[in-house]
Amino acid sequence: MEKNVSDEGPRRLAGDVDVLVVGAGITGIYQLYRARDAGFSVTLLEAGGGVGGTWYWNRYPGARFDSESYTYAYLFSKELFDEWEWQEHFAQQPETERYLNHVVDRFDLRRDIRFGAKVTSAVYDETSGTWTVLVSDGTELRTQFLVAATGVFSVPYFPEVPGREDFRGESYHTALWPPTPVDFAGKHVGVVGTGSSGVQLIPVIADDVASLTVYQRTPNWCTPLNNSPITPEEQARLRADFEAIRETLNTSPSGFLHRPHDRATFDDSREERWAFFEKMWQSPGFAKLVSHYTDLLVDRAANAEWCEFIAGKIRGLVKDPETAEKLIPKDQRFAEKRPPFVTGYYEVFNRPNVSLVGLEQTPLVRVTDSGIETTEGLRELDIIVWAAGFDFGTGALTRMGIRGRQGLALEDHWADGPSTFLGVQSAGFPNFFFPGGPHAATGNNPRYNGDQVDFITDTLIYAREHGYDTIEADPAAEAEWTSMIDKGAAMSPFGERSYFFGANIPGKPRRYLLNSGGRPKLFKEIARVVENDYKAFRLTRSSNPRGTAA
Repeated sequence: MEKNVSDEGPRRLAGDVDVLVVGAGITGIYQLYRARDAGFSVTLLEAGGGVGGTWYWNRYPGARFDSESYTYAYLFSKELFDEWEWQEHFAQQPETERYLNHVVDRFDLRRDIRFGAKVTSAVYDETSGTWTVLVSDGTELRTQFLVAATGVFSVPYFPEVPGREDFRGESYHTALWPPTPVDFAGKHVGVVGTGSSGVQLIPVIADDVASLTVYQRTPNWCTPLNNSPITPEEQARLRADFEAIRETLNTSPSGFLHRPHDRATFDDSREERWAFFEKMWQSPGFAKLVSHYTDLLVDRAANAEWCEFIAGKIRGLVKDPETAEKLIPKDQRFAEKRPPFVTGYYEVFNRPNVSLVGLEQTPLVRVTDSGIETTEGLRELDIIVWAAGFDFGTGALTRMGIRGRQGLALEDHWADGPSTFLGVQSAGFPNFFFPGGPHAATGNNPRYNGDQVDFITDTLIYAREHGYDTIEADPAAEAEWTSMIDKGAAMSPFGERSYFFGANIPGKPRRYLLNSGGRPKLFKEIARVVENDYKAFRLTRSSNPRGTAA
C-alpha cells in the first residue's frame, strides 16, 4: 500500500513500492491483481476518475464490444465467471464499466488504485535500480518495477484540419466522451470518421437528430455484428463449460472460441461458396475472420470474391445507388484495415435526415465557426463528433516522459518505430514493462495481454527468488524479436494504410505495431526464455539493491 505522503516542496514523496502499474484498464487491473497476489507491494496510477481504461473514456452512444463479452472477460477466477451474468453476447460500454468496477471491488483492488493520477515523467536511476515517477498533482513515487499498461487505444487523434478550434458549436471526440449524456435531439450533427467508433455511433443517434452528415474519409468493409441477448439457457451452458472455454481461450491462436474452418475457398463450387458467405454474413463478430475459409487473408482471389459478396449486400441494403457505391471500398481487401462490425449501419443511409459526404470525392477544406466546409460547400452544424481514431500502439508510451539508462528518452529510442522483446520490454529501460503495447495482440486483446502480464509477473518472481533486482532485455534478443516482427509484417493481411502501421498519424514511422508472429510465436518464445533461465534478459544486482539480497 501507499505510504503516508510528506511535503517536500512542489514534489511530495509518496514512498517506495515494488511494482507501480500505470493504467486501470483490462490489462492494468489484471497486472495489479497478479503482482499483489504474488506478494509484491503494488500501486496503480490511473489518469481518469474510474476504472476501465478504454471502457471508461469511450462512453459514446453505441460503444460496445465486438469480441464476445465472456471471451473478453477475466478467466482467473471461476467464481467471478459464475457470478457475473453478461446481458448480451456483445456488451455495451456501461455494462463493461460496471463489470470492471465489480472486479476491482470483488478482489479488494481499489485500495491500491489512485485516480486522477496522470504520469508526467518516469526516470530510471542506475545507482539504485529504481524508477522515480512524477504524477500530475506533484506526487513523486519510487518503484523497483514500472509497468505501463497504458493500452493501444488511449491517445485520441484529431486530424489536422484548418479552423477546427474555431467551431462555436459543441465538439466531441468519441474517445473523450463526457460522463453526462450529450443532447442530440433536433440538432444538426456531423460525424467525421467511419472506423469502429463512428459506425457504432452513427445508427444510434440518427433517430434523435434533425440532420446527420457523415464525413467518410475512406470506406471500410463493414459486416454485421449479429448481437443478441444471452438467454438463461446460454448462461447455464457457459457456466457448465467454463473449464473448456478457459482452455480454448488460453491456448487458441486468436484468443476466440470460434472454430477454424476446414477448407480453402476454391475447394467449394461457386454455389457452395456463396452459401458459405451467407453463413459468415450471419455469424457473430470475429467469426468472419476466425471461422472463414482458411485462405481468405492470404489468397487475393479468395478475398476478392468475399468482397464481391459484401459489395452486393451493401447495394441491397442502401437504396440510393450513388451512396451505396461510396460505401464500397475500391482499393482495399477485406481486413486490410481493421474490419468494423455493425448494427444497422448501412440501413441508416436510407433515412431522409442522413447524408454521406465522401471526402475522397469532395475533400474537407476547413472547419468554420458554424460548420464544416468541403469542396462542395459549407454545411452548418450544431455538433461535430470526431470519430478519428487513435495514435495506436506507441502513442501513450512516448508521451509519458520515460527516461532510461543515461537519460535515454523512449521516444528517441523508438524514433524509427518501436523495438521490443516479446512486446514487453525494450533494451536501455531496465525494470520497465509495457504489456498490451506495441508488438502486442493479433487477436482478442485481453487474452494476449493477459499472457504478457502472466509472463511479466513470473519474471519478477524469478528475479526475486534468485536475488536479482534489475531486469533488462538483452539488445540482441530485442533486435531478433523486432526483426521477426518487421519481416512478418510483409505477410500480414493488414495493409500499410492501416493504423496498425501508424498510417493514420502524420509523420509517424510506418512500422508494424502488432506481433506479426501471433500468439503461437509469443508462446514459443516465452517457453524458450523460461527453459534457458531467462538468459534473454540481463538479470543483475544493482549497487544498492532493494527488496531481496544479492
